[in-house]
Amino acid sequence: MIRTGISTIALAMLLASPGSAQSQKAAAPAGAATPAAADAFVKRAEAEYKEYSLDAARIAWLYATYINDDTSALVAKSGAKGTEMAVRFALEAAKYDKVQGLSPDTRRQLNILRSRITSPAPTRDGAAAALSNLQTGMQTVYGTGKGTLKGQPISGSDIEAAMGTNRNPDELKEMWTSWHDNVGAPQRQDYQRSVGLLNEGARELGYKDVGSMWRSNYDMPPEEFAKLTDKLWNEVKPLYESLHTYVRWKLNEKYGDAVQSKTGPIRADLLGNMWAQEWGNIYDVVAPPGAGDVGYDIGELLVAKDYDAIKMVKTGEAFYSSLGFDPMPETFWTRSQFVKPADREVQCHASAWNLDDVDDLRIKMCIKVNSDDFITIQHELGHNYYQRAYNKLPILYRDGANDGFHEAIGDFAALSITPDYLVQVGLLDESKVPSADKDTGLLLRQAMDKVAFLPFGLLIDKWRWGVFSGGIPAGGYQGAWDALRLQYQGITPPVKRDETKFDPGAKYHIPANVPYTRYFLARLLQFQFYKAACDQAGWKGPLHRCSFYDNKEVGAKLNAMLEMGASKPWPDALEAFTGSREMSGAAMVEYFAPLKAWLDEQNKGKPKGW
Repeated sequence: MIRTGISTIALAMLLASPGSAQSQKAAAPAGAATPAAADAFVKRAEAEYKEYSLDAARIAWLYATYINDDTSALVAKSGAKGTEMAVRFALEAAKYDKVQGLSPDTRRQLNILRSRITSPAPTRDGAAAALSNLQTGMQTVYGTGKGTLKGQPISGSDIEAAMGTNRNPDELKEMWTSWHDNVGAPQRQDYQRSVGLLNEGARELGYKDVGSMWRSNYDMPPEEFAKLTDKLWNEVKPLYESLHTYVRWKLNEKYGDAVQSKTGPIRADLLGNMWAQEWGNIYDVVAPPGAGDVGYDIGELLVAKDYDAIKMVKTGEAFYSSLGFDPMPETFWTRSQFVKPADREVQCHASAWNLDDVDDLRIKMCIKVNSDDFITIQHELGHNYYQRAYNKLPILYRDGANDGFHEAIGDFAALSITPDYLVQVGLLDESKVPSADKDTGLLLRQAMDKVAFLPFGLLIDKWRWGVFSGGIPAGGYQGAWDALRLQYQGITPPVKRDETKFDPGAKYHIPANVPYTRYFLARLLQFQFYKAACDQAGWKGPLHRCSFYDNKEVGAKLNAMLEMGASKPWPDALEAFTGSREMSGAAMVEYFAPLKAWLDEQNKGKPKGW
């Protein structure tokens, strides 16, 4: 599951869809574009964001936790104001792009104002409304779309759940095909039109295209960032290929040659997920005999110890407190949504909030006493501690060092939920700690999600970068998508596709125009952070068994990185905690090294690759 932390500046930029950009043409700065004028503009923008932020955040929170017609109207009105402001500031910031003599801080804040809008609308009359209508229409198709199971209509969320448990290949094919045909294909023409409008808006802000605009958020030229993602992928590709080979063989054992060949790509609908992005739902199919049972289930441990939602959150808080972080404020406990209310509609999708950009920290969840939510709590609290760490910075810097950092922090902390940690917090009896021969099962279960996700996390934006640049023509959308899925994931559709289809639209982030590379980066960064913490803690055993619980030195170094927010280039922040200025997949490779050795042994004599 992909989750999000919400800060005010991020909220304002997320609200900057094109629907209300009617006053964009008034954005030009008064007078000459000078360094002094740029400084004054940044201060004015900060002041206006600050004035807007608290009410906007409260309205957004109210809507998320109390959904009705009135709160919908309030959030729409607030969002329109945020959109107008963000677009106006982006256009004005662009006017200073070529000005010489700007201070580094002013230059950085101007770039933030200019580049954080993901859907830039053109300023010409009618263009913003046209783009808004196209994007709203595509998201409506996605949100209301249905597939079929046994010929009966079934919603997207129900298909997602069913594909995780259903082992009938004909029914899996039906669900996959009906969802992609019914939801993706109808968006194709609207998506093509939206690309032209988005690129027009990006060029007005000084970018070649939208892909270049998105890649400019990483403190390096857009072309260099694209090369960096290729480098990172090549570091972890051998691990993925070993996992792919093993899983393909196990699927062949289960379904036979007629469904899944022993060689070539894997059929996309057999991997337990609508998009084949995470494979953990079919762990039962691939689990090694004996080693596959790790001997405990966190959810069962929680039930046995009479945990409820609050006790689960308290345990998560205690982890961060053990590193030296201050406890959550009292308002966190009185204002958060921990469980689903019985009397109203709410958003249950987990998220972390800081409403006043200082210490009004909250999480929004519908917690159930199970393993997934125990780990999700750790993730969401990571967002909260990050938000609080940078709360003294100027408002434009109150964000992660890059968008991968925020997602990685909570996940890196969750990696420390090892058997030894569970013993330390009283959930697992020491005599029940799994022996080393269970490590294969522990690691394979994690790899089915964390490693399997990597190529999907990369190719979503690889495809869009090509579309936005024109490298992928409108007449080749589907073919390019299938080619990238084959090249990176080694998967193939269960039925033949052609250019009447539009399978990218069957993934939410495409019609919603949400950048996706952040999730690829976060999967790698969490292991890089984790190894750094374990090294600082003096851990000497296998990396995957390390827990840095109760280590104040780790906490102090972590906080030094977190409190930098977005005020410095991300290599500075990375260096503050890990000692390295380069993102790397090496820590993930080391973490899963015992599993890769085991996979390679199982794969002996079997064809590798696709």
